[in-house]
Amino acid sequence: MSMIKRGMQVPARGLLLAFGLMLMASTARAAQFDAGYVDPHTLPRLPGAVEDTSDPSRVQYGVPTVVAVTSAAVKKMLIAEGWVPYVRPLDEANTSLAFKKGRQGLSVSFTQGLGRPDQSAVTYSPNRIYSNVPFPEGAVNLVFDETRPYLGCIAPATLEAVQDFYAKEMAAIGWRRLTPETAASWPNADLSAVIPNGVRAYYDHPEGDTTQFYKQKPVMLTLTRRDDGRTDVDIRIAPFALPTDLEAGDTAGLPEPKPYKSSSGRGNARTSTRELIVAALADLPTVEAFYHREFARRGWTEEGNAPLAQGDEVALKFSSPEENGVLHLGRKYDFTMVHLTAQVKESVLAARAKAKKDADDQFMKDAEAMTKRVLAEDAARRKAQAATLSDAPLQALAGSNAPLAVPENAQEVESGDGRLEFNSTSSVKALAAFYRASLKPAGWKEQPSVINQPNMAVLEFSKAGKSISMTLMQMGPKVNVSANGSGLRTAAAKPAVTSQAASNDPAATQPGASAPLEADPDSALPVPKQHSSTSLGTAKLPGIEVPFRRELEASVPAELSDVLAFYRSELKRLGWQEKPEGAVTTADRVQLAFASPQGPAVLKLGRANDETSIDLVQKNPEAAAKADIMPKPGQAKLLLGNMGGQDVQLTINKQTIKVAAGAGGPQSPKGPMLDLPPGKYPYALKVAGQPGRNATIELAAGDAWGLMVGPTGEVLPLQMY
Repeated sequence: MSMIKRGMQVPARGLLLAFGLMLMASTARAAQFDAGYVDPHTLPRLPGAVEDTSDPSRVQYGVPTVVAVTSAAVKKMLIAEGWVPYVRPLDEANTSLAFKKGRQGLSVSFTQGLGRPDQSAVTYSPNRIYSNVPFPEGAVNLVFDETRPYLGCIAPATLEAVQDFYAKEMAAIGWRRLTPETAASWPNADLSAVIPNGVRAYYDHPEGDTTQFYKQKPVMLTLTRRDDGRTDVDIRIAPFALPTDLEAGDTAGLPEPKPYKSSSGRGNARTSTRELIVAALADLPTVEAFYHREFARRGWTEEGNAPLAQGDEVALKFSSPEENGVLHLGRKYDFTMVHLTAQVKESVLAARAKAKKDADDQFMKDAEAMTKRVLAEDAARRKAQAATLSDAPLQALAGSNAPLAVPENAQEVESGDGRLEFNSTSSVKALAAFYRASLKPAGWKEQPSVINQPNMAVLEFSKAGKSISMTLMQMGPKVNVSANGSGLRTAAAKPAVTSQAASNDPAATQPGASAPLEADPDSALPVPKQHSSTSLGTAKLPGIEVPFRRELEASVPAELSDVLAFYRSELKRLGWQEKPEGAVTTADRVQLAFASPQGPAVLKLGRANDETSIDLVQKNPEAAAKADIMPKPGQAKLLLGNMGGQDVQLTINKQTIKVAAGAGGPQSPKGPMLDLPPGKYPYALKVAGQPGRNATIELAAGDAWGLMVGPTGEVLPLQMY
């Protein structure tokens, strides 16, 4: 900071500038904090406070104590500075503190430090007192609303002393004692009421606008002598200034009197119970008259008095053609408290349930009839189309350049990049026989498949680390054959670099040169952009959006070491942590375990057909536990489902389980579940009218598998977790 030494001459222009800046700052502060609005920056802080200056309209600071200790210390400190604490009507449970000092108000709120229960933050916010009335010195049980006004408290002085206090202090802040003459503008004003063991006076505030008050309604001051010598104080809006014809609102489909301080509702026309709770700013007779009027307007019948609950002054029963209800009215502070409930009649509930059941039954009947019709039409069409397909043995097409033999009647043949697809007029049975006959002599071993139907078959073959997967599906009057796998990729299929441009490319002519592996931005799990094939599978139950298990399978024309380096870098960037347990790293095989933000994961890399194969599995234990499919420690879980139209029986581990039609599907997502020790389990399936099916499933500890019975009785095993 620059300093001006004593005796040094300062240009007048500099003094004017400094004075101008001081004046501007002073004017801004005065505009923001007038006489009725406290400047929170002038208030004391607790020892050790660290202030947050991001919001100049309030003060916030942190202290190294828990909220309960901080709140008590702030309250004690502000009381010592002359601030009087109070609570607002119906706000007794609020943990924030409210204070008043003359015509200024202050709100103090508390929050626990983020992640630090031993610390807390304090916030001072100015609170304008729109309706100011005096607080007696030393008063307790202060309940005050600065917007109406309302004040209820116990003054420690005698009734006469408190009466003198209000006569003086009310006049000092602009309130005028009402007389029959000054109250003439209020036709219903009656100032003559006599209070047993007390006194009552009425005031208005005629100059409210000029003293920065909002225009105030007249208030009624009631002082009552207590048996202990103290005095009860009550200030509220004078009854003759309250509304007598209430406006009707609507909450939860129930009539709501306006004006009100608060209102809340529960339920609607579709629920069996409706409820309305209102703190109305009106006298009880006015609110009661409002409900007599609204009940009649809505065609509801009043049926006499109901038993009074605690705090009630009025309790009325009413009914409508569909509901029975009870209206409770009582007084609290200066409110009329409304509690209105309506309950649908048992007869109406029964009629609604029957109507819904009838509608659901009719819908199911219509849906079943439509399904049967569609299935019958489809079966007839398929039968007619299948009659045109030939079961005759097939011969291979001569001169084909496809990576796999194709039959002589193959049409629209497409191949390349490890895939083959064509159409044929032969049947699924004939095409399956053709490929079994042509592949087995070449050393290909067929893996069993549960999908082997007249209109669809899946064939799986493997040899020397390579695989071929084929799907044969009847599509109208033809059968579509789709094949893929590493067994369809051949070295001869890779194009040679012969162009002059390629020969001038140093990266192409150097044997070990390759482009850096980059992540595919469109993949849900990390995979190099340079992949030659990729597939992503997810496992989840109907109605649950988060998958329990995600598995990525891909093949990349890159060295295993490069792919491993890619995954270690990419997974680390995503927050995955590599685990040493069970790690395998050899020249042609890698298996690593990871802890990802969603759960455990395993990466497997291998070599096949001069490419690196990728198998990345990620599990989400939180989602699995939420869906109740998490295996018990050391065990596996088996989920059974049935997408067919009839019940089936599945026998496994010496247990025969009935699986209902639709179990495990969208309408009934949870089918039977079994907890089993790890191991291989033979199982048998029985479907009425179909031959039995037998197969084996292998379960590992910590895994969850599903056995899903398809519409035609086939069983499809799916790993869920």
